[in-house]
Amino acid sequence: GKKEYDLLVIGGGSGGLACAKEAAQFGREVAVLDYVEPSPQGTKWGLGGTCVNVGCIPKKLMHQAALLGSALKDAQHYGWNIAQPIHHTWSVMAQAVQNYVKSLNWGHRMQLQDKKVKYFNMKGSFSDPYTIRGLTKAGKETIVTAENIVIATGGRPKYPTHIAGALEYGITSDDLFWLKESPGKTLTPFVFNVSLECAGFLTGIGLDTTVMMRSIPLRGFDQQMASLVTEHMESYGTKFLKRCFPTKVEKLESNRLQVTWKNTDLGTEETDSFDTVMWAVGRAPDTETLNLETVGVKTNSETGKIIVDASEATSVPHIYAVGDITE
Repeated sequence: GKKEYDLLVIGGGSGGLACAKEAAQFGREVAVLDYVEPSPQGTKWGLGGTCVNVGCIPKKLMHQAALLGSALKDAQHYGWNIAQPIHHTWSVMAQAVQNYVKSLNWGHRMQLQDKKVKYFNMKGSFSDPYTIRGLTKAGKETIVTAENIVIATGGRPKYPTHIAGALEYGITSDDLFWLKESPGKTLTPFVFNVSLECAGFLTGIGLDTTVMMRSIPLRGFDQQMASLVTEHMESYGTKFLKRCFPTKVEKLESNRLQVTWKNTDLGTEETDSFDTVMWAVGRAPDTETLNLETVGVKTNSETGKIIVDASEATSVPHIYAVGDITE
């Protein structure tokens, strides 16, 4: 029979929203399902996907806060009379950043409304190749049918679950941008681009920040450039624990986190305590709950990513996938 929608998009991030709005311009019936599963630490956010809520946008704003701090330090050498010592208040910055992000969430909802795209704040999974079962936070079910379906659910940060205490006591970038209070003395083990980006602005706003590096910085990147980045960061005050890897995280009575690590150069075990441990060990595609195997959408069993062809079609002719979940 006739389906309710010409196109249904699962995922309201950069790819999903662009696709839905573009399709609606052709006068088609379009719907978007978007739902944010809270992080292990309970952080959640609104419509717009990773970039808007827990990626590029808040990251660049926090970098701007750090750059302003550097400019204030430089300004006195250029004759500006700025009272010393200068001090940064995390809660004021965080509130401003979070309010701005919420305004973007609202803007995305209004754009969908203006373009007559139906928005469901629901978690979607396949019942059959043309049918999506949507579940609200309260567990209310809605069944939606569509001629064409686009999967655009993106990825979420991974946790190094082999390290004792990592999941219980650590945070990821999903949480950092929504913290109400300063993360304080912070450790980010493993040198990925996200860990360096976050360590950069944390140092810039005056926090005691340490990056732990098992071997080389930014594996897979040009190593001459990677070394320039880490040397530059060190000169600005970010600490690096080189040739070390964490083995466990424990919570002390003071609520601080005691991290134990191995120093491979010296063959020793070392510890220190931190206020926050932020993991940045890569991202995993958010495809587990989509029920893809039921409808025959092929994935790479090792990575969980959806296999697509040059036109972003999956192994099922009317089902497409875009963005970080694709291979």
